Amino acid sequence: MKFIIGKKIGMSQIFQDDKVIPVTLIEAISGTIIGKKTIDKDGYEAIRIGFDKKGENRYRYQREFRGSEFNNQKVGDLVTIKDFAVGDRLKITGNSKGKGFQGVVKRWNFAGRNASHGGKGQIRRGGSVGSMFPQRVIKGRKMPGRMGNDQISIKNIPLVKIEEDNSLLVVKGGIPGRKGTLLQIRG
Repeated sequence: MKFIIGKKIGMSQIFQDDKVIPVTLIEAISGTIIGKKTIDKDGYEAIRIGFDKKGENRYRYQREFRGSEFNNQKVGDLVTIKDFAVGDRLKITGNSKGKGFQGVVKRWNFAGRNASHGGKGQIRRGGSVGSMFPQRVIKGRKMPGRMGNDQISIKNIPLVKIEEDNSLLVVKGGIPGRKGTLLQIRG
């Protein structure tokens, strides 16, 4: 199983066979396995990886990869970009861009109301939130609220190019998050 933490640098494009391919550049951060979780002790299987060492037993980033496929990994093993190969299909997990508190028109794509016929001051409102019975708002009602900053996983993203000297992964298409977002990458 191949896995690493990366930092999104941004998007670009490359040319292959007279075609333009949109790509995302990811800076791979090599790390060390600093701990393991087992079913007997913790109730699930996972490994903990430390990245960007700051001192003895201190790391700037720590991430946990869950799954039984990490049984053959040992504490102290290095995680590097060398495990990946061009053509691999990756699963990338990251947080989407946070958009803050948004109304129903932006958050749920509501159409809004008429600008005429008494619609003054109510153009971008959601309308009624329920009926006379039951006298409460039903669960799951689409209303204004916080939008974005959700964990999103995208599967089967092709790895187009690897630059080992710069520690870069070049993947096809867009991935979740803004520039600088930390990503979990599995191969």
